Amino acid sequence: MSNGEYLRYVALGDSQTEGLGDGDDTVGLRGWADRLAEHLAAVNPSLEYANLAVRGRVAGQVRAEQLGPALALRPDLATVVAGVNDLLRPRFNAAEVAGHLEEVFTALTATGAHVVTLTFPDVGKIAPLARPVRSRVFDLNARIRAAAARHGVTVAETAGHAVTTDPRLWSADRLHASPLGHERIAAAVAHAIHLPGSDDAWTLPLPPRAVPAGWQAAAAELRWAAAFLGPWLARRLRGQSSGDGRTAKRPQLLPLSATPDSPAGTGPRASP
Repeated sequence: MSNGEYLRYVALGDSQTEGLGDGDDTVGLRGWADRLAEHLAAVNPSLEYANLAVRGRVAGQVRAEQLGPALALRPDLATVVAGVNDLLRPRFNAAEVAGHLEEVFTALTATGAHVVTLTFPDVGKIAPLARPVRSRVFDLNARIRAAAARHGVTVAETAGHAVTTDPRLWSADRLHASPLGHERIAAAVAHAIHLPGSDDAWTLPLPPRAVPAGWQAAAAELRWAAAFLGPWLARRLRGQSSGDGRTAKRPQLLPLSATPDSPAGTGPRASP
């Protein structure tokens, strides 16, 4: 939509789109999709927004669980971001993951919706212990670009800018964006869809920071492994997911100022 006046925005995906790293489960999650909805509502106050994303979901689950509800909401704008949970698993198949995403692209674009997706930054530069999966990220990004090109899907190329691997854009677990990171992702998507008032300022580097000494960096890696990598691996071995028992935080289209649990869709939005 050339003037950016979208009426119905639906977000599909996993924890990043749900908003982990930007708020918490007590005060409420904000996240880049909520922030993008705020940009959209600034252009069109009549915007209605739904967020179907659930943490821990792999691409096949996003297709199986979220595509049908998304189609029923008849969005004119949809964001589809998934695949990170897949590439972290031992048996990763880039073609299969991209195939699930392409099915979502196909179905949504067939309704006339403007669909937007992202590429993923180099995880090896965010968490050095994740370097073994770098090739998976590059492979998946290439397949996402190809699938998007086949269906007229807009790609926000967050993979191509050095700032996206700045530690300040990531939360302590290095898997989820920090509030600043979510802000930059929202700005990247707004720029990709040429939303009025958007620009490429999201690509600019942050001010210089002190670089930790080698021993400090090594100690930080050990603390990260103990606090986050170990528990994550333990959940995988037990066949558990962080999203077990969870449902979408915003399953229906509502004005941005409304919360899903308020009567008739009215009431204040949860604080970020």
